[in-house]
Amino acid sequence: MHIEENKNLKAYNTFGIEAIAPYFCEVYTVKELQEIFRNEKFRDMPLLILGGGSNILFTKDPEGLVVSNKIEGISLIEEDEQHVVVKAGAGVVWHDFVLHTIAQGWGGLENLSLIPGTTGAAPMQNIGAYGVEIKDTFLELEAIKRADGSLHTFTNEDCCFGYRSSVFKTTEKDKYVIATVTFRLTKQPVFNTSYGAIQETLDAGGITELSLKAVSDAVISIRQSKLPDPKVTGNAGSFFKNPVIDEALFNRLKEKYPAVPSYPQADGIKIPAGWLIEQAGWKGYRRGNAGVHDKQALVLVNHGGANGEEIRQLAEDIQASVMEKFGVELETEVNFV
Repeated sequence: MHIEENKNLKAYNTFGIEAIAPYFCEVYTVKELQEIFRNEKFRDMPLLILGGGSNILFTKDPEGLVVSNKIEGISLIEEDEQHVVVKAGAGVVWHDFVLHTIAQGWGGLENLSLIPGTTGAAPMQNIGAYGVEIKDTFLELEAIKRADGSLHTFTNEDCCFGYRSSVFKTTEKDKYVIATVTFRLTKQPVFNTSYGAIQETLDAGGITELSLKAVSDAVISIRQSKLPDPKVTGNAGSFFKNPVIDEALFNRLKEKYPAVPSYPQADGIKIPAGWLIEQAGWKGYRRGNAGVHDKQALVLVNHGGANGEEIRQLAEDIQASVMEKFGVELETEVNFV
């Protein structure tokens, strides 16, 4: 395991922000990660774990040690006539993992195609798209405790999944590092094409016989039409969570904005953050090299050369604008450093 000093992290975050890590290393095994936590030099040092760097905004240089989690491997654990149990290393690129399951004929993750990041980051915020969330197929994960390097197993129930949330963002935040993630997938998929424009995209492509690949391809097509490629334009995907508001506030909004889209939830009514931001006039806005994507207002972008503080300030201005116009608070999905 090689420790580098003064490492530029521009290539390790999808916003393409320049930030210098005092100490940096890549880890490829659970054992290497455990050694980090048991190393006296780094024990009391601030620690930042990076997966794909697709959900982080560097507003300053990080302190201490930055670790890039590169734990690889996909393995079939159990199999019967109807289901499979499959484990992936936390460093496996999420989309590569999804494509692997589709190629094997295992259903459950096809609607989550092309979401950026790594498999280890997926359960941290219960990633979701097009009517599907990680919690629907998640079985368990292994995580290393930072305090002593011990390995622990978390079940679906242990993770306390919520909307873009888990214990790893709440009660157990910064206490563990995810090493492996295990899913229970089906050999007899039930296709979910009712959310968003999936069915419309399938129809446009003349697809009459559903398959895992057909649904995945439709999702990929939709995402590519709306979202910028981070290899071309720096971004972290959805920058804000879709707010869930109470019925009283929704009724007031509905009266003033009859076209407001809404999705009933157990704890209120979900309003698309992108719609709110667009109605507030921010879609396609640019301030220097920081801006809002012109096809999806939920995405903030680095046109090249913007720093994290400029993007953070833009995000705060958008939040203030939406609050003033609609009385709705937007929470960021992206983590700030």
